Amino acid sequence: MPEIELSAGTIDYEDTGGEGPVLVFLHGVTIDGSVWRNVVADLRHDHRCVCPTLPLGAHRRPMRPGADLSLTGIALLVAEFLDRLDLREVTLVLNDWGGGQLLVPLGRAERVGRLVLTSCEAFDNYPPGLPGRMIELAARIPGGLWLVMRLLGLRSFRRAPGGWGWMSKRPVPDAVMDGWFAPARASSAIRRDLAAYTRSVPPRRVLLEWAEGLRAFAGPVLVAWAVEDRLMPREHGPRLAALFKDARLVEIEDSYTLIPEDRPALLARTIAEFVRETDTGRTPA
Repeated sequence: MPEIELSAGTIDYEDTGGEGPVLVFLHGVTIDGSVWRNVVADLRHDHRCVCPTLPLGAHRRPMRPGADLSLTGIALLVAEFLDRLDLREVTLVLNDWGGGQLLVPLGRAERVGRLVLTSCEAFDNYPPGLPGRMIELAARIPGGLWLVMRLLGLRSFRRAPGGWGWMSKRPVPDAVMDGWFAPARASSAIRRDLAAYTRSVPPRRVLLEWAEGLRAFAGPVLVAWAVEDRLMPREHGPRLAALFKDARLVEIEDSYTLIPEDRPALLARTIAEFVRETDTGRTPA
């Protein structure tokens, strides 16, 4: 897996290469880029697919002590990543974690030509639902994250209602989830990075101001929302789409938050159609 040195530390990423449109896929907290593996498998022949592993708890290399791992700090790391790889006209694809949206209100979306928002944090829904709040609370209690990550090593705990069982309708393969949770189980420095992020969510007023700032994005936007999602309110899909000048809403049946796990083939087709139909050589926002 290639790596790149950024201001906060070394980031691992996957890059299929190729000459097609560039898709950059972002993942959620305690998840890594492998959540996109089945979507990328369908898209890689006609697109360049890039999947960075952000310092959100499943990263294998601790960031530098004192690095800015706040919500805005990690969003700016995404911008830095795009700069360092000189990626242009990027289709930025989000799932679960919503921080990538902040490139727009932060004025760093110059390399982003399109946005794809798939059942992700939005408005004041940070952190989302019981799983998000559990991680946030654990980060504030000495030893809390250690305990949660130990529990996530148990298969029964992973599928418990109200917890990770609400992330996907279909069980994520154990080997994949083992890979997600192993770094924070094994490393106190990784747990330190995760805690730095989870403690950084700003007040509701600030989150809503950032959401309003999304109106500045002029490029095409696809909002693909799981209608049965238990963590990201269904009404957030149309509400997000209404913020943008050029947006389309697609509602995904038979899926919870992790659409890349529950409906990867459908999501891949939907993204490919969106990119093809909006490939007009427009300038990024």
